[in-house]
Amino acid sequence: MPSDDDRAALVAQRLAAARSRLDDAARSAGRDPADVRLLLATKTMSTAVVRAAVAAGATLLGENRVQEVLAKAPDLPDGVELHLIGHLQSNKVNAALRWVACVESVDSLDLAHRLSARCEATDRELDVMVQVNVSGEASKFGVAPEDALALATEVASLPRLRLTGLMTIGARSPDDGVVRAGFARLRGLRDDLVESGVPGTGDARGLSMGMTGDAALAVAEGATIVRLGTAVFGERPPR
Repeated sequence: MPSDDDRAALVAQRLAAARSRLDDAARSAGRDPADVRLLLATKTMSTAVVRAAVAAGATLLGENRVQEVLAKAPDLPDGVELHLIGHLQSNKVNAALRWVACVESVDSLDLAHRLSARCEATDRELDVMVQVNVSGEASKFGVAPEDALALATEVASLPRLRLTGLMTIGARSPDDGVVRAGFARLRGLRDDLVESGVPGTGDARGLSMGMTGDAALAVAEGATIVRLGTAVFGERPPR
């Protein structure tokens, strides 16, 4: 059984290697590596493991479930930016907003209104991204691509919300062309959104897309945030 120190050293090594791969992917695409942020998806990881990743240099973390946000966030060091990257149920908005700086998974106007109202009630601003289901897979959350611009412009108009871009989960396919096409579609939607001139959309340049298996494809298509989990933590333990 590895010690805590051994686990921390392994996480640090994997984190450095993952960052290096993202940098290489960015350079291969003719991009500045500094324009691609590495978000550590910490689903099912213990607080001790997450703190080891932060000690190794991780500054941007993402949680899928509000329950895990509540369990880990109070013990995280200052300066860590925490995003919610999983589906957010309306009845958990208040709990989530105690800790997260950004909700990347806004997929309905109802949820956006609830976030806006809570931010007004607590006198705060919140970064949000609209989640788009570019693959059309029923197992994934997100607004349909053909409805994404309408939702995004509505979200951009709400008080206390700052629309920073779009998010997606890539197609589950062994065909890199299919996966990359989905990322390209999200980039095209982002470009249309920013170029629309609609108030509140000018800063929506972010693209949160790509995970461990398809990170390089996402970077090639313009990802500004790549969400990595197993690349740094290894295979996740069963629930």
